[in-house]
Amino acid sequence: MPSNSDIFDQQRDDWHTNPQIAFDAWLAQQEFRASSADVYRAQWGLFLEWLKAKRTTLQSVERPVIEQFVAQLDIRRPQRIRYLRLIERVLDHVREIEMASTNPARFIAQDGSAAWRDARENEPTGFLAHGERALLVAHLFSPIGDLSTGQRWRERRDRALVGAFLGGGVKTGEAAALTVSCYVWGQPWLTVDAANPAIARQTRLAPFAIALFDNWISERKTLGLAGNLMFPAAPSGRPMHKATMLRAIDAVVEASGIAASRAARASPQTLRNTFAADLFESGTDPERVGQWLGFQQPISSHRLHRAWQQWMGEEIRERDIARARGGGDENAV
Repeated sequence: MPSNSDIFDQQRDDWHTNPQIAFDAWLAQQEFRASSADVYRAQWGLFLEWLKAKRTTLQSVERPVIEQFVAQLDIRRPQRIRYLRLIERVLDHVREIEMASTNPARFIAQDGSAAWRDARENEPTGFLAHGERALLVAHLFSPIGDLSTGQRWRERRDRALVGAFLGGGVKTGEAAALTVSCYVWGQPWLTVDAANPAIARQTRLAPFAIALFDNWISERKTLGLAGNLMFPAAPSGRPMHKATMLRAIDAVVEASGIAASRAARASPQTLRNTFAADLFESGTDPERVGQWLGFQQPISSHRLHRAWQQWMGEEIRERDIARARGGGDENAV
C-alpha cells in the first residue's frame, strides 16, 4: 500500500504536469451533481487557458493575474464570484499539497473596490431621487378616501410597510417577521429580530416612519387583528407572502405618481437604499448606517456609500445638462 507521502507526491506531480486531469480527480471526490461538475470543469478549463496565456502556473500564479481573469469575463457579478470561489477552493487544495502558506485567491471576493466588480451587465444600485422620495412620503399621509373596512386597513398597513423600507431600511424577510413588540409607540427605534440573537439589531426610524407606525398600530388595535405580526396578510394574523408584499409596495408607489417617470422599478430594495442615502446625505457615518441596515461587514457599508456617491454624481450631471439645454427647473432636486 502506498504511503501518504507517495500519494501526496503523485498528486503534486499531477497538478504540475496536467492540472486538468488533476482537477478532474479532485472534482470526482467532491460529490457534486453531474450538471454542476460539468459547469465547474468548463470554468476551470477557462482559468487554465488564461494561466497559459499569461505564462504562469498554479504554483506561481499571483493575485493580480486571478483578478484580471475574473475582470475580463463577460458575465454578471454573481457568476464572477462563483469563479472566484472555485479557484479559491481548488488553490486551497493545491497549496496544501505544496505546503505553501498563502492562497492568492483568498479574500479577492471580499474586496469591495476591486475592478472585477464592475461587470457590464450589473445594474447600478437604485435610489429614489429627492423629488421622488418627497412625493412618495407626501402620498403616505394623503387622505385614504372612501374605502371599505377591509381595504382601509390594508391601505394603512401597506403605507406603514413602505415606511419600514423607506424610513427604517428593513428587508422584505425582516418586514414579514416583525412583531408589534418590535416597536414602542412614538419611539425612533425598531428592533429587527433574527434567528441568531447575536445578529439582531435596532434600526433608527425616520420621523415620517414613526408617524406611519403609530397610525397603523392604532388602526390594528382598533380592528382587533389576530396574532402578533406587525404586517399580517389577513385579519387571522397569517404572515404576508413576499409576492403579496411586493404587489402592495408597487400599488403604493404607483398611487404616489412616481412610477410613471421611473425607468426602473421602485422595489423594497430601492426604498431600503434610499433610507441609507438620506442618512449619508445628512452626514451619518457609513458604518453606523451599515449597523442599522444589518450589514455584518463594514465593507458592505462603504460599498453602498460609494454607489450612492456615484449615483449622486450622475444625478447632478443630468440636472446640469438639462439646465444647460434650457429645460431644467432651477428648483429641481
